[in-house]
Amino acid sequence: LVMGTIPVPGSPTGLTGLCPLAGPSPTSSIHVYTQREVYGTVGSHVTLSCSFWSSEWISEDISITWHFQAEGSRDSTSIFHYAKGQPYIDDVGSFKERMEWVGNPRRKDGSIVIHNLDYTDNGTFTCDVKNPP
Repeated sequence: LVMGTIPVPGSPTGLTGLCPLAGPSPTSSIHVYTQREVYGTVGSHVTLSCSFWSSEWISEDISITWHFQAEGSRDSTSIFHYAKGQPYIDDVGSFKERMEWVGNPRRKDGSIVIHNLDYTDNGTFTCDVKNPP
């Protein structure tokens, strides 16, 4: 569900998170949870929460990826990765200077903060978590 209105400065920005269920394997699965809708005010910041549950222990190879699909767009863009114990903010796109990693995979948290919200941030954000093997 994506917000259908374009806010003006000082009005809420609709940010939507999807909660995909990573494909279950024959032995285990991982469940990813996000808020259905998140609102923020242009110029402020918002936390995009992503928590997960796995039937397996959290491996050293856990990875978390955030994607953004702008309102009205068919394309999704990767904006953030956590891999090999390190956060990596993608160095392209409008989020590169405005994103902060606040998650902690050991606490089953893959959350990020987006600062200095703009009306162009309206869209769908997806949190994808993989816990190999």
